[in-house]
Amino acid sequence: MERTTKLETAQKIMGKNFIGPEELVKISQFLKIAIPKGFPNVPFEKSFLKKIKKDYILILGISKDKNGKALTINRMREIFGTDPKKSEPCFYNQDWYLKEKFADKETLDFNWYLISKKVEDKTRSKDPNTIIKNLNNKQSLPSAVLSAFTFFTYYLLKRGILWEKDFIWCKDQDANGDRIYVGRYKDVKKINKNGFNIHRHLSIRHYYGFAPEYCPEFKS
Repeated sequence: MERTTKLETAQKIMGKNFIGPEELVKISQFLKIAIPKGFPNVPFEKSFLKKIKKDYILILGISKDKNGKALTINRMREIFGTDPKKSEPCFYNQDWYLKEKFADKETLDFNWYLISKKVEDKTRSKDPNTIIKNLNNKQSLPSAVLSAFTFFTYYLLKRGILWEKDFIWCKDQDANGDRIYVGRYKDVKKINKNGFNIHRHLSIRHYYGFAPEYCPEFKS
C-alpha cells in the first residue's frame, strides 16, 4: 500500500482546500516568494485525504522568500503590516513576540502540511495540556508559523478567513515556557481592529500572589 500520494492526485482530492505550487505562484508577488523546483510527494494516503478533505487544508510549506531571507512570522509581519486601514490581511498590532524564537527564527520546511480549518468543538474551553494528552499518535498542535502561513495564503487565494473569531493553540512556547495561541482575526465585540493575533497563555508561577488591601470600615 502506498503511503504517499502524487501531487496531481492530492490536488484533485482536496479541491479548494489544496494549496500547492500552482496556487502559491498565483500569490507569490504578495508573499514575495519563489517556489523551489522538485516537489515532494504528499505524505498522506489517498484514502485518508478523502476522509478529511472538507475540513482540512493541505499546504506546501515555503522556508524562504525570493531573496533567500527566512520566511518567519516576523518576515510575514514585515510583508503584510499591522494596519488594516492600509491593507488587509494584516497582523494585529503587537510587538511582544518580535524577539521570541518562534517568531524570529522558526520557518517551515519545504514539505506538505495538513491543518484543520476550524476548532474542534469538543476542545473549546479546555486547557492545552488536556488537549495534548488526548491527541492520537498522528496528531499534534500546529506551529505558529504554519498557522500564520496558512492563514495568509488562504486569505489571498480564497478571500476566506480561517479561525475568524477563534484562537487555536500552537505547539510553540515563549522564552518563559508559556503556550502560544493565534488567530481570531476579527473581534466579536468590535473593540479591537482586524488582524491576525499572536498571544501567550500565562502560566501561574511562584511570583504570582495576593497583596492584600484593607478596606476602610467606614467611608468618610
